[in-house]
Amino acid sequence: MNTKKRVLTGDRPTGKLHLGHYVGSIKNRVELQEQYECYFFIADLHTLTTKPEKEHILSMRSHITEVVLDWLACGIDPQKSTIYLQSAIPEIYEMNLMFEMLVSINRLSGLPSLKEMAKHAHLSGESIPFGLIGYPVLQAADILMPQAHLVPVGKDNEAHIEIARDIARKFNQFYGDVFPLPEVLLSKVPTLMGTDGKGKMSKSAGNSILLSDDVKTVAKKVKSTFTDPNRIHANVPGTIEGNPIFIYHDAFNSDISQVEEFKKRYREGKISDVEVKEVLAEKINAFLDPIRQRRAYYENKKGFVESIIYEGTLKMRERAQATAKEMRAAMGLMGGWNKISRIARERGT
Repeated sequence: MNTKKRVLTGDRPTGKLHLGHYVGSIKNRVELQEQYECYFFIADLHTLTTKPEKEHILSMRSHITEVVLDWLACGIDPQKSTIYLQSAIPEIYEMNLMFEMLVSINRLSGLPSLKEMAKHAHLSGESIPFGLIGYPVLQAADILMPQAHLVPVGKDNEAHIEIARDIARKFNQFYGDVFPLPEVLLSKVPTLMGTDGKGKMSKSAGNSILLSDDVKTVAKKVKSTFTDPNRIHANVPGTIEGNPIFIYHDAFNSDISQVEEFKKRYREGKISDVEVKEVLAEKINAFLDPIRQRRAYYENKKGFVESIIYEGTLKMRERAQATAKEMRAAMGLMGGWNKISRIARERGT
């Protein structure tokens, strides 16, 4: 019998992943798969909350492959973890509906992250769809479907996990203990600032460094990365705090003594932005080199990614069916159908 605790997390298939995804969640996933029963899902239904048009749905087909390629390249092992497609699990729709009955609109609409998502999707007021307001409920269904114990997320999603805990707690109070209360697992760098210094790294904001970017692209993006705007010349003392180039050095430069020396000289106005950025580009490229190599290897194995998704989805469907059955039984929904079935069989129907 498997006694490992369960972990669940996933990514929306909006295209190739970036460094922010890595430090915010993927690094944790690679480490967690060694000691936990891990479920990693492609959150295509979540994408529909802001992009329900058919052209976006069709474009997700290639994005799904890109996301899984990045996962494999970073070290996620399909022999140790279950990788599956969210929309291909029928029970997710059922659980989402049941959980909607256990949370109020006021509780959902007060989440700052939803307001931010609506803003990025250019939605406001009456144009905000019900699905976007209910995003955390669907997320709760994702988490509770494998009865997950841990959810590795960035700081901006911590409030969403509390919604899942609230739903699990209320379900257990109403119907009996079925779901564990999921715990948040934050990474050491929960949110990575974008290259423009204006917010978190995001493809839609155009301020990201992709895990699949080549050497020249990385160097170009690092060169244009925002720094201290008050530092006109190299001999002007600069600010370290909130400075993207030093946030990146802390995250991707393993030479701690070099990073501390750069910070000291930067504060004293004794090193140029150019020198700091050139070294940073080298360090990020050194970090990405093995990821790029593994990605190319898996990309050349025709049908490999699709097979992983297919097999993982079949495995997750079995798990989801068991959870949904347990949930219905706890709620008493099975009793009515069982009675009707028994009477029908007795009548020979």
